[in-house]
Amino acid sequence: MRSSINKINCFMILSLLFILPGISVAGSHATISIDDAYVRVVPPGQKNTGVFMTLHNPSDTVRSIISAESNSAEIVELHTHINEGGMMKMRRIDKIEIPAKGMTMLKPGGLHVMLIGLTEEIVEGKPVEITLVFANGERASFNAVGRKLKMKMDHSGMKH
Repeated sequence: MRSSINKINCFMILSLLFILPGISVAGSHATISIDDAYVRVVPPGQKNTGVFMTLHNPSDTVRSIISAESNSAEIVELHTHINEGGMMKMRRIDKIEIPAKGMTMLKPGGLHVMLIGLTEEIVEGKPVEITLVFANGERASFNAVGRKLKMKMDHSGMKH
């Protein structure tokens, strides 16, 4: 009798492990999905770089990232670019919002996660672990892969 009760308990626990993850996805705080996450590969000796990605929010509420973490840098900050007196400058910001049922792109020249004081070389194809911290206390850890960025040159105003 005792053996059959233990088997039933084990079955119930295993069943819950498969059912519970779906509950958070169906709720108002559905999991943010992170696509195309990458870290910009920088020349040797350069100590700062950016992390870029696309964030999708399937929930009915706005979600806010309030900080980020990585063992690959001494300091990790949320940043954006602003036009100040005709010059584009990077600025630290307090949060990055992902609209309800929407998406937010972190990309070069816009919103991004800044890795300051790199503690390791960022290598093309090598994953870098990043953790995003949300205002509601949730955390999302993922790997962003090292990627070289292709620079776009605007030659429209040049005379040849």
